[in-house]
Amino acid sequence: MKFNIILDAKKMQALGVTIDQVKTALQRENVETPGGKVEQGKSDLSLRVLGPSQIDRYNRQRQLKVYCNLETWKPLESATRDVNAIIDQMSLLPGYDRQMSGRARRLEETVEAFALAFLLSLVFMYMILASQFDSFIHPVTIMTSIPLSIPFALISLMLTQRTLNIRTALGILLLFGIVKKNGILQIDYTNTLRARGMERDKAIIDANHARLRPILMTTISIVAGLIPAALSKGPGSAQNSGIAIAVIGGQTMCLLITLLLTPVAYSVFDDVAQTHVFQRFGVGVSIQKLRQRITSWSSSLFQ
Repeated sequence: MKFNIILDAKKMQALGVTIDQVKTALQRENVETPGGKVEQGKSDLSLRVLGPSQIDRYNRQRQLKVYCNLETWKPLESATRDVNAIIDQMSLLPGYDRQMSGRARRLEETVEAFALAFLLSLVFMYMILASQFDSFIHPVTIMTSIPLSIPFALISLMLTQRTLNIRTALGILLLFGIVKKNGILQIDYTNTLRARGMERDKAIIDANHARLRPILMTTISIVAGLIPAALSKGPGSAQNSGIAIAVIGGQTMCLLITLLLTPVAYSVFDDVAQTHVFQRFGVGVSIQKLRQRITSWSSSLFQ
């Protein structure tokens, strides 16, 4: 008589037995089965253990890879979020973990890299503006318009049914440098008028009136130059159009708010810098005076 028996691999591993040991025990004990009695020398046993044909490991731990392809209309970020939600509903046992690979993993690394790039861009902007304007306060005034560009760029992407990907994130990073130039024009001429002896509030109004035309000219030229890229329908145009739409939407929507916000921020931060508390801690001190102090301290130190 022939018997086909399927063994439980987990129980065998827990008991520490092999297939040969199980086969010998079954024949020796003459085990009764629903299909008949297993007799030594008279029964043909065929033992099988169900399990993976190949065991892959990652960092000395077993792993199981699941591959999938995306539909043409499905963004990678949305698909990754859906997969993570499905895995969360499975309530994995302790000791089990998940990790994305392939394009999903590269997307996570790209997001982290862009977050660091955004942070470093703000730091370098502040350092350059502080050295150019010889002030710690004016760079903050100029950079107040930068946070507004991010939601406006995202709104423009939503209105055009675009997704936030590597290309559009690059467009937002490019938008940072374009948006702040409006504030530079306003603050620079305001400081010039105040240096000529003009009162602060009048200098702010005259500077914004004088710099309105160049700001509008540069904004219109940027938007007009990017319209062909935003409306293009040729092969590979979807990648470039995302950058163009992010810049056009962010720059256009930020224009009016920047013209209103920068003068107000200038007056507010200037009042803050003139307060007794901030002057006591040296916030109102210019970089030139700070440089002179450091030079005098270092010269007295080495004398």
